Amino acid sequence: MTIYLTEQDVEKLIDMQMAVDAVEAAHMALARGEAIDIPRNRVRAGAGTQHLLQAGWPARGATGFKVYTVAGGKARFWLHLYDIVSGLPMAVIEADLLGMMRTGAAGGVAARRLARSDARIAGIIGAGWQARGQLLALAHVCRLERVLVFARNAERLATFCRDMSAQTGLSVEPAESAQALARLADIVVTATTSPKPVLEGVWLREGTHVNAMGSNSLARREVDEALVSRADLICVDAVETALKEAGDLLPSLEKGRLAAGRLVELGDLVAGFRKGRTTEQQITLFESQGMGIQDLSLGLDLLERARAAGLGRNLPY
Repeated sequence: MTIYLTEQDVEKLIDMQMAVDAVEAAHMALARGEAIDIPRNRVRAGAGTQHLLQAGWPARGATGFKVYTVAGGKARFWLHLYDIVSGLPMAVIEADLLGMMRTGAAGGVAARRLARSDARIAGIIGAGWQARGQLLALAHVCRLERVLVFARNAERLATFCRDMSAQTGLSVEPAESAQALARLADIVVTATTSPKPVLEGVWLREGTHVNAMGSNSLARREVDEALVSRADLICVDAVETALKEAGDLLPSLEKGRLAAGRLVELGDLVAGFRKGRTTEQQITLFESQGMGIQDLSLGLDLLERARAAGLGRNLPY
């Protein structure tokens, strides 16, 4: 029987530990050649756009795809899971919260391997939905003591700081500017939809780790070319995806200032095939575009919990 899970069902089932474990497992399987991921495809039709991410995991007996539409200023997300033996659908999951948590978890997995072990101050540029996931993940994997946040909307910034202080138990404070934040933070996260850089390389101290999460198309850029140039190690969730849509990296790649061979996949760090940070002085950068295998992994774990908890409704497939 096919199960349908609503956002409310997902909220009851999901937590950051689950999301981090699912993302790590997905990248481990991908690095070992045990899973398949197809980079995002888009269909632009008039005022709306449809986005599709696909993945398969033979060892878990499943394939799946996440589809989301953006139209009228609103995004809508669904994850579909299929049994590869029978070919039958297993679940349809509303995937807004799921996507936020897995994106945050990817940043957490990267920070666990690339940030300094003594990192205590995080700085976040952006105060929206995705910024929440990023902070939840960092609070989960790092021993943070202070969080600085900058956003152009003062009201949204104040609300974010108040809500996330309560949710994480950390001191989450507004910063005067992105530059002021970057000069203090050990870990800097960009979680915006900006078409131009919001973080400059000259602002960073030695030893800083950066998670850049918002530039998943050619129309978006969050970090400048100076930051890309300063980075001693550049990690991506998948090289193929990054070469297709990493707006932060493509200008440097096109100008020959960055070689594709320098990009390190997150799965290779998780599996131990490549080294992460090797000195305290290195600047490290993680560029995340998002992957279907991350959604598939987390979706399968959610489905297991839903069945155990008796959540969801049956669909007449």
